[in-house]
Amino acid sequence: MMKKLVITSSAIALALSVSFAQAKVSEDEAAKLGDSLTPLGAEKAGNADGSIPAWTGGITTLPAGYKPGDFHPNPYPDDKVLFTITAQNYKEYAQFLSAGQTKMFETYPDTYKMPIYQSRRSASNPGFVYDATVANATRAELIQGGNGIKNAAIGVPFPIPQNGVEAIWNHILRYRGEAIQRNGGQAAPTASGDYNVIDFDEVLMVKYSNRDATPEALLEENILMKFKQSITSPARLAGTALLVHETMDQVREPRQAWTYNTGQRRVRRAPNIAYDAPGTASDGLRTTDDFDMFNGAPDRYNWTLKGKQELYIAYNNYALHSDNVKYADILQPGHINPDLTRFEKHRVWVVEANLKEGLRHVYQKRVFFIDEDSWQIQVADMYDNRGDLYKVALAYGINYYEVPTQWSTLDVYHDLNSRRYLALGLDNEDKVYDFSIKPTDKEFTAQALRREGIR
Repeated sequence: MMKKLVITSSAIALALSVSFAQAKVSEDEAAKLGDSLTPLGAEKAGNADGSIPAWTGGITTLPAGYKPGDFHPNPYPDDKVLFTITAQNYKEYAQFLSAGQTKMFETYPDTYKMPIYQSRRSASNPGFVYDATVANATRAELIQGGNGIKNAAIGVPFPIPQNGVEAIWNHILRYRGEAIQRNGGQAAPTASGDYNVIDFDEVLMVKYSNRDATPEALLEENILMKFKQSITSPARLAGTALLVHETMDQVREPRQAWTYNTGQRRVRRAPNIAYDAPGTASDGLRTTDDFDMFNGAPDRYNWTLKGKQELYIAYNNYALHSDNVKYADILQPGHINPDLTRFEKHRVWVVEANLKEGLRHVYQKRVFFIDEDSWQIQVADMYDNRGDLYKVALAYGINYYEVPTQWSTLDVYHDLNSRRYLALGLDNEDKVYDFSIKPTDKEFTAQALRREGIR
């Protein structure tokens, strides 16, 4: 059940809008960006009781002593826990919890908790991203029934969203830098807490976010981003590799994907790397389109923008991100170590996705809670084909302030039936994300994938 949505009158009007032709907003509406709204479209003001502060720009300076390549020091080291939500008191805070978060307290009554901290609206992006977002507001459009976009580049395409599909495209295309290398891994602990870490080497090149990108060039090439992933350990899986080209108009040309199998020593096209196909080595605990909380074509669902809600979400999780923490400190039976987490109250957009009649997916319904300041999906509640809640995904965010971008340091996917979870993005014992790389298109070809696998 949805929890007491805090819906403004304007959001109600937006939720009722079903015409993709009305995607662009007027110059008068766009003028609110940077005024009453933040440059990305969030409400600049705080909430009525002051528990959510006004946005004043987020993190704009680097902490003393920090240099790129370091794990990120906590910019709020003096903040203390205000109170803790547990199975004994969670009903007092029900209006600020999603159905999936509520279920976590009921599933793990003795161990799960949420330490609540002062809310810090730390999200920030570079100035050129803000400028591009303002430009997108009056020109960006959905195409092909919402399965592609045009007339947008670099910034959030729909900072003043008029329907659920626009909001989900904002998440897909939020700024995360122009290129990123990630070395880390994932683990899927058993119900008793045993686990093995699967290590990955991943490179993401975001054509859409390149500061020289133009809507015309993006539409002509029809590529939003390119992603390459290879497993580096354990030995039995090492060398298995994946390559994805994400398209801008997904009807004209769907996602392109290739896999390299070490046993066959061949690169093969992989059209099934989409939708509810199992995620790489995930033990069935996430689907392909669960990656990054949601990715890929939105065409199997009807999307509804429900409005906004105040929600406790995992924000500024610098303790969880620290290289002073070991994987064994994080991974526990049932869920990650709650003592390493930080939750704050923020406003989120609520988007509901219902499976279209005649189409299939393991999730009949998905409800996404999207941070208004960054367009990062923070919580996703997933329902099975009987309509029962059975998965909840939580993104534990920080500001990578050298970029800057608000992004998750760890995504955790909980299967409430098996009482297992997948922790994706573990890098505490490896290297921090590298946003300084300058990859080329030649690195994202089938031939390059084969070389990557053999190496």
